[in-house]
Amino acid sequence: MSGTSPARPRVFNFDLGSFKVAALLDAADIRDNLASAFAVGQPPAAVLELAVSNFIDQDRYEHCFIPTLIDTGSQKILFDTGCGDEDSSLLDCLQELGLGPEDIDVVVITHGHPDHIGGLVRDGEPAFNRARFVFGAAEFAFWTEGKAVRPARLANRDLFRRICTDLADRATFIEPGDEVVPGITAIDAAGHSPGLLAFLVESSGRQLLIWSDAFLHYVVSVQRPDWHADFDDDKEKAVETRKRLLAMAADRRLLVAGHHMPFPGLGYIGRINGTFRWIPVSYQLNT
Repeated sequence: MSGTSPARPRVFNFDLGSFKVAALLDAADIRDNLASAFAVGQPPAAVLELAVSNFIDQDRYEHCFIPTLIDTGSQKILFDTGCGDEDSSLLDCLQELGLGPEDIDVVVITHGHPDHIGGLVRDGEPAFNRARFVFGAAEFAFWTEGKAVRPARLANRDLFRRICTDLADRATFIEPGDEVVPGITAIDAAGHSPGLLAFLVESSGRQLLIWSDAFLHYVVSVQRPDWHADFDDDKEKAVETRKRLLAMAADRRLLVAGHHMPFPGLGYIGRINGTFRWIPVSYQLNT
C-alpha cells in the first residue's frame, strides 16, 4: 500500500428539509505558494504563524473544486460545472447518484471563471442539453462586453465568450435578491469576480449558504478576511464581501457550502478570539 494516494469519496449527500443536496468533488489540486495566492503583501512571519497555528503547511495547500447539486423534488439544479478537463470528475459524480447530464433541469453559474464554466460544453455541444441556464446579469455582461477585464483574465474572457455566449437564448439572467426557484435566492458576493453570486437555500426551515468563491481557503480567507487573494479581481470589494458573509453565516448559524473548501466543502462559521473560524461538518447532517 505504500506510495498510494489516500482514497476518499467524491460525493457527499444529505437532506436539507425537503431538498436533497449533494457536494460533488470535480477535482483537487495540490499547489504551492500559499502566501502569494491568499496573502498578497503580508509579512512571511504572519503567514507562517497562521499556518503553524492551524497545522497546515506554510506553502503547499490543497485546492478542491466542489459543485453543488440540489434536488428540490421537482427540479435538479446544478451550481457550476467544474473544470471540464480530462481530470474532471463531475459527470462521474452524477453517475454515482444515478444521474446523467440529461437529468439536470437548471445549471446555475455563480461566476465566469474557468473552473466553474469549463464543464458547460462537451465536444462543442452543451453538456447539459435539457437544462435552463442561469447567469448573474452583471457577471454575464462583464465577460461578454469585456471592457474592464484585467490582463491576467483575458484568456478567461475569451473562454467565457466561446462557451457561454451561445447559451444566452436558453438562459435566465438574475440579480441579487432574485429567486432561481422558490427557496433559492441570489445574494451579492462581488469581489472575487465583478458579478459573483452566492445563494441562500431554504427548505422546511433549514438553510444553506452556497458562497462559491467568496472564500478561497478555509484558514486564510476565513481567519484573515482582510488579506488579499491574488485570484480576486476587486480585492477591496472581496474583503467587504467576506466580512459581510462571515457575519451573516456566524450570526445566523448557517450551514455553508464552499466551492474551494476541503471536501465535502461543508461547514459552519464560528466567532473565535475576535475573528472567525471554519468548523467543518462532522455528523450534524447524518440522518
